[in-house]
Amino acid sequence: QVQLVESGGGLVQAGGSLRLSCAASGRTFSSYTMGWFRQAPGKDREFVARISWSGSILYYADSVKGRFAISRDNAKNTMYLQMNSLKPEDTAVYYCAAASQWGVNGPAYWGQGTQVTVSS
Repeated sequence: QVQLVESGGGLVQAGGSLRLSCAASGRTFSSYTMGWFRQAPGKDREFVARISWSGSILYYADSVKGRFAISRDNAKNTMYLQMNSLKPEDTAVYYCAAASQWGVNGPAYWGQGTQVTVSS
């Protein structure tokens, strides 16, 4: 139903910033809750942030609070993750996710991921 494509990853120095984008296509409904997960080498995938349909309800993992900001533009079917004060431990593949009933079943759709590498 929904296809998600991430972009904006890359290599940055510690303390730098990146903005990730997630573009939705296909049968897309702006009412979907959307969010971000990440997976570092040798680690399980972990939750990063999510945002409600209206954009008014935000939830962040403790590890990124105060540094990352999630937002969405429903008219453009695009979600963003602004990442500031990046640390080497933020290095991971970042995945876009979406669901119509996130609170019941969690994410239902996933992107392919975009690599973020933070060097010291």
